[in-house]
Amino acid sequence: MEPAQQRAREAPAAAGGGRGEPEPESSSPGRRSQAAPGAESGVEPSGGGGQLDGKGAGGPRRRRGGAGGCAPPAALAASGTPAAPGGAGNANSLLLRRGRLKRNLSAAASSPAAAPAAPLGTRSLDRKALLLKPPRQLQPLQPPERDWVRRDLQRGCVHVYERHMNCYLRPVLCTLETTAAELPAGAAPPGPPALYVQLHGETSRRLEAHEKPLQIQNDYLSQLGFRDLWRVQEEGMDSETGCLIRFYAGKPHSIGSSERIQLSGMYNVRKGKIHLPVNRWTRRQAILCGTCLIVSSVKESQTGKMHVLPLIGGKVEEVKKHQHCLAFSSSGPQSQTYYICFDNFTEYLRWLRQASKVASQRISSVDLSCCSLEHLPANLFYSQDLTHLNLKQNFLRLNPSPSTSRAFTKLKSLNLSNNNLGDFPLAVCSIPTLTELNVSCNALRSVPAVVGEMHNLQTFLLDGNFLQSLPDELEHMHQLSYVSLSFNEFTDIPGVLEKLTAMDKLCMSGNCIDTVNLQVLKRMPHIKHVDLRRLEGDEIDFLHHVTQLDLRDNKLGELDATVFNNVEVLHCERNQLVTLKISGYFLKALYASSNELVHLDVYPVPNCLAYMDISRNHLENLPEWVCDSRKLEVLDVGHNQIRELPARLFYNSSLRKLLAGHNMLGRLPDRLERMQVEVLDVQHNQLLELPSNLLLKADSLRFLNASANKLEMLPPATLSEETHSILQELYLTNNNLTDKCVPLLTGHPHLKILHMAYNRLQSFPASKMAKLEELEEIDISGNKLKAIPTTIMNCRRMHTVIAHSNCIEVFPEVMQLSEIKCVDLSCNELSEVTLPENLPPKLQELDLTGNPRLALDHKTLDNIRCFKIDQPSAGDASGAPAVWSHGYTEASGVKNKLCVAALSANNFCDNREALYGVFDGDRNVEVPYLLQCTMSDILAEELQKTKNEEEYMINTFIIMQRKLGTAGQKLGGSAVLCHIKHDPMDPGGCFTLTSANVGKCQTVLCRNGKPLPLSRCYVMSCEEELKRIKQHKAIITEDGKVNGVTDSTRILGYTFLHPSVVPRPHVQSITLTPQDEFFILGSKGLWDSLSMDEAVEAVRNVPDALAAAKKLCTLAQSYGCNDSISAVVVQLNVTEDSFCCCELNGVPPPSPGIFPQSVNVVIKDRPTDALGMPSSSSGMASEISSEISTSEMSSEVGSTASDEPPQVAMNENSPAYPGEQRCMLHPVCLSNSFQRQLSSATFSSAFSDNGLDSDDEEPIEGVFTNGSRVEVEVDIHCSRAKEKQLLQVPVEASDEGIVISANEDEPGLPRKAECSATGTIGRRRGNGSVAPQERSHNLIEVATDAPLRKTGGYFAAPAQPDPDDQFIIPPELEEEVKEIMKQHQEQQQQQQTQPEKLTFFLK
Repeated sequence: MEPAQQRAREAPAAAGGGRGEPEPESSSPGRRSQAAPGAESGVEPSGGGGQLDGKGAGGPRRRRGGAGGCAPPAALAASGTPAAPGGAGNANSLLLRRGRLKRNLSAAASSPAAAPAAPLGTRSLDRKALLLKPPRQLQPLQPPERDWVRRDLQRGCVHVYERHMNCYLRPVLCTLETTAAELPAGAAPPGPPALYVQLHGETSRRLEAHEKPLQIQNDYLSQLGFRDLWRVQEEGMDSETGCLIRFYAGKPHSIGSSERIQLSGMYNVRKGKIHLPVNRWTRRQAILCGTCLIVSSVKESQTGKMHVLPLIGGKVEEVKKHQHCLAFSSSGPQSQTYYICFDNFTEYLRWLRQASKVASQRISSVDLSCCSLEHLPANLFYSQDLTHLNLKQNFLRLNPSPSTSRAFTKLKSLNLSNNNLGDFPLAVCSIPTLTELNVSCNALRSVPAVVGEMHNLQTFLLDGNFLQSLPDELEHMHQLSYVSLSFNEFTDIPGVLEKLTAMDKLCMSGNCIDTVNLQVLKRMPHIKHVDLRRLEGDEIDFLHHVTQLDLRDNKLGELDATVFNNVEVLHCERNQLVTLKISGYFLKALYASSNELVHLDVYPVPNCLAYMDISRNHLENLPEWVCDSRKLEVLDVGHNQIRELPARLFYNSSLRKLLAGHNMLGRLPDRLERMQVEVLDVQHNQLLELPSNLLLKADSLRFLNASANKLEMLPPATLSEETHSILQELYLTNNNLTDKCVPLLTGHPHLKILHMAYNRLQSFPASKMAKLEELEEIDISGNKLKAIPTTIMNCRRMHTVIAHSNCIEVFPEVMQLSEIKCVDLSCNELSEVTLPENLPPKLQELDLTGNPRLALDHKTLDNIRCFKIDQPSAGDASGAPAVWSHGYTEASGVKNKLCVAALSANNFCDNREALYGVFDGDRNVEVPYLLQCTMSDILAEELQKTKNEEEYMINTFIIMQRKLGTAGQKLGGSAVLCHIKHDPMDPGGCFTLTSANVGKCQTVLCRNGKPLPLSRCYVMSCEEELKRIKQHKAIITEDGKVNGVTDSTRILGYTFLHPSVVPRPHVQSITLTPQDEFFILGSKGLWDSLSMDEAVEAVRNVPDALAAAKKLCTLAQSYGCNDSISAVVVQLNVTEDSFCCCELNGVPPPSPGIFPQSVNVVIKDRPTDALGMPSSSSGMASEISSEISTSEMSSEVGSTASDEPPQVAMNENSPAYPGEQRCMLHPVCLSNSFQRQLSSATFSSAFSDNGLDSDDEEPIEGVFTNGSRVEVEVDIHCSRAKEKQLLQVPVEASDEGIVISANEDEPGLPRKAECSATGTIGRRRGNGSVAPQERSHNLIEVATDAPLRKTGGYFAAPAQPDPDDQFIIPPELEEEVKEIMKQHQEQQQQQQTQPEKLTFFLK
């Protein structure tokens, strides 16, 4: 095979003759480049993931929110960079925070006190250095060289790091056939060529001479998810790929790993007591390796006799009389002491740190894992007292050697896992003292018979190999008590296990066993614990003698475990069980969640049962035997269909925790006596009331969650002034509680957490708040409160006050509380804020967004970091319609770490695109921030390369994997991106929503009021993912996680789990239609607490996107979420003129804008949970009266997203499209149809209360308010008085109410159709409203009398009317409307030549 230098010469002459001899100008010292973000600073979580902004653990939940609005607050240029200051981009707080983060990092980098870049291989979690790109000498590829590579897909480039030249980066051109021996050595020192490859910053492996570097690199990049070979070729030419795969010329040097192997040097050494004049200082070789200090006996020499000083249990002390001097002492009566003086402080500190770790060990252990070892260090053999040796994740080749058995005479535990041995290491068989041996994940295909000589072996781990059988010689290992054979390729249980009588646990999960042979297991009476998780079969026969049985993650449909008379613990989660029968003689714990159980039978009654989890099944009744289990402490029956709980259950004196949420409970037992339950969860049921004596008799109750029910009142806690309640946490969110229940809260003086959000509270009496002195956290959002009582000052321990989405007008005196940390007063009616001169010392966040009347000095408040306020917006200068508007919120978990981040760009790349994202780091804060700061730039670059939605989304996620740098080597995070774009060739064309996600972050679209999932979670339950994981021999732990790290098989980061875990996302694109109301992006914490149906239903009636996001976050926290939460709600206003249905076989979906000849107006009973849009009959403008003077009206006109999609009931007998059916983008002039738009006039009102008067219980239909404005919905029609004849309006009786039919035009009359290029009547304003054309619209008359009431929260008027033009009126107004209609007909008969106006007086 020809050398790579000759291959390179095939390139054009301009390439400089290839890469074998670098050009002088390319290798000049002044030419440098920047490595990947954080390429030289690894990541290692400290203190449980690190703290952000100095906040300690155990604090309150903290929120971070941003305002949403129709006006795009930020714009990204085509390159993806933020817009210039002073433009519209200043309004986007998310991108502003991103800019501040980058500025802070830049300031930290330029600071003189900034720490130098960490050496290669270290893992410092300095977040300020994550985005920095430390300078590195780089020889860039020249354009002719790139052209040479691109001519042939068999060519490529690998970047080789020259370790001997201070990590000099050298690109080498080669082909797929170029071997490691043929790669040019560059300026490497003379000697045999050695090329090393390092994956994801971990261990480095020396390549064999025949291995092909470019093929290795291409395979790695292909496994990440790149589809096209040309894209793999391009990525290989990027030097930033080094954080994923890196090549070294010579073995890379890592300070961290070399310290763990050994420390050595020539130092001044003195033996014995330092004050004796006999001992003198001499310069000798000193080595710290393993557990010993080794000192040479010959001056200035490394040969001769070596003195060994065991350090386990000894001392390492600083000698103050000498500079940089340490004293090393051994333990025991014959202890010795060596004094070593080091040349500098760095050496002194390194030895002190490492030697102190060794001396502090209780056992003689050495950890040399992840050190890229090919051979054991020679000095390690001096540690003759070594008992535990960890050598996992290296590249060892252990051959039989007499020195092995002689050196490790006391070795008991040896870990050789993940060394890719291929063959069983025979050398370990000569260590007779071994009691524990781990050779998992080594691609072993057989176990030699010589292992039978290890007679003392007790634990033998062989997981994750390719074993199909075991040797019979294992029967000689009489002390072997634990053998793990999980995730191998056994087709049956090895027969030799029958003779291992000391073994009590059988671990064979993840094998290829279709059916367990009952006869084999019967011959193993010594087996007590059977682990048969994730088998490939679906039929299992069982035996009679086990105490613990694990059958998780199989496909079992039925399980009869009554033959297990001695079973104590049964795991059968995540199966398909419909019936389950168990023997209850000795049953202590039952885990049967996530099945399809309808019948559960345990006989006899399990008197030893203490824990039972049967949640997420289909049970309709709780078995009677449960009430007779006298020792039952924890019972979880959540997510079933249980309608009633037996009263005897609450009489159980041992029951401490009862979880019965997400069922169909209509009531709880009426009479309860001395209930001992401490935790009671009955959320998401149908409870109208709680038992009257529940809180009187529950003396031990500490936690009660009754959220998401229909409660209107609370039971009393005491009948006198004295109370025995010890209740500390009370969650009552999303009920119908009124002010009457507030006084009852005083019966719980020890209450610490109170959640009463989204009820019907109008006030919170000050006297009652004063009695809750121990209150620490309160959430009263989503009510109708106008003030927070001043007596909140009595709650000295209060640290969190959440009261968004109310009508609060006066800023509460919470700033006087010394412990206050988080205050959320967003979406209220605040007009001014009074702040003390000195803010509370622990204040972390004060959220004032969504207060439209609040006027603040932004220049002053921007410097206060904890403030969250609405940013000033310049609006959309382009005048484009506001098709989308967004709101977002973030909340930290109970650990007070915000491990989520959100991204929003209403104007992305141009004003016709948008980008939104949510990122979740689980327990780390670094990855979400990196994703937030980088991902939009990557997507903008990918949009320049391809317009295919799936392709650019997939490539964005994969490139983000590279951009994470060393942060993504050990940490990871979920992500979801939503990109809205239109066809650039058709400026008025359709909008396409593309969603891509990895991990547990997901998106759901609300279409026609129904949830439409746009994401997918790749977990172990996915068959294709499980198959892929097994192929790579990853270990799936009992909790369903890959190697115990993550349960998502597709996620960003965690590159050390490659190739089992990859960043390839799920991508789904959908064309937006007028029926699409909004979509939600949420983090893992949100979707773990709310289903998609519940989330859509919860915010569908909330008009403001910010308030909607806040509501989702509040609900999730009240429902039990303790993790960080992020939610982004994007409201859509897609009109008919931006939706094309020509591709749908000419049949358009039901949408406003085009109507049939006749329109039916149906007056019927309204469902209590539905919202309709008031509209008037075709050809008539509605004039509505009001008690408010029209002088209060404003000239502002706007339209926003609809709460509910229009109802569809097109008249079958009168089609809307005669002849060829076309869409609004490609219209056909119709003679019998017309088009219209809906506008809304906005005026101020002193009586506005979020759409509610003070005496109203429900909002008023047709009047919409954002707190300071009231919007009245008005239709604009085409009225041609001279062309129209008398309208006949017959009134017909109907079962549902009154049906009024109105024909728009009489047949045969000529009519002039209004057609335009965009299909829109009138001109679009910048805020999305429609300005009528004078020639086609009559006068808009705005009424002042309140129209119908509407359930739910306040909302904004839609931009389009209902396609059926249905006007639904409650029955109580039917008679009045009949009279109005009658009067209207009389007026029409009197004035046939003039158009009449139909006036509704609704009271």
